[in-house]
Amino acid sequence: MAPEQHLLVVDDDSRLRELLRRFLTGEGFRVTTAVDAAEARAKLESFDFDLLVVDVMMPGENGYDFTKSLRETSRIPILMLTAMAEPKNRIAGLERGADDYVVKPFEPRELVLRIRNILQRVPREEGERVPEIRFGLFVLDLRRRELRKGADPVRLTETELALLLALARAPGRAMTREDLSLAAELKGTVRRVDVQMTRLRRKIEADPRFPRHLQTVRGTGYVLNPD
Repeated sequence: MAPEQHLLVVDDDSRLRELLRRFLTGEGFRVTTAVDAAEARAKLESFDFDLLVVDVMMPGENGYDFTKSLRETSRIPILMLTAMAEPKNRIAGLERGADDYVVKPFEPRELVLRIRNILQRVPREEGERVPEIRFGLFVLDLRRRELRKGADPVRLTETELALLLALARAPGRAMTREDLSLAAELKGTVRRVDVQMTRLRRKIEADPRFPRHLQTVRGTGYVLNPD
């Protein structure tokens, strides 16, 4: 659907750094790692990255200062990791230019979903092909985060859109209800996903009772089958 996206993971914890490298690689990303801000700067001079995952507490230049410094010259997306869960810490990261902030310990699947959500919001360079998913009479524009039927926009709720985008990032691959619940930030039981999927089918399926594109995968969750 899109070229392999290149992530830079910056963390002085060698065990976590390697775990993230393996997990994110398994999720389809190209991953480079750095032990601190100084090494990260050197690698930024050699490679073009799509997103940085930056630990806050690092020896030398910490993640806050590193992020603030980068923002003076770059808009590269940054997701910060930290063991500090206080709201003031999260606010400090966002004030310095971070796009998102994840508290350790974290659920790896949630981290992947947050990374993909950030990447989806990043403006594309002018002239770059806009990624789209087509199914039936519908086109889902992943950059603009909108669904069209022909030339007409289809009105979706924020939850319906979040679920559809999550499925569209992995077309043809089943996603669990748990992952979809995280992607749409649904509170409560994961069965709420089923309710939202029923509503979504009414908007995109010719016959919601026999869905062609938004299908249930027994024992797992749901899959979006594009054309």
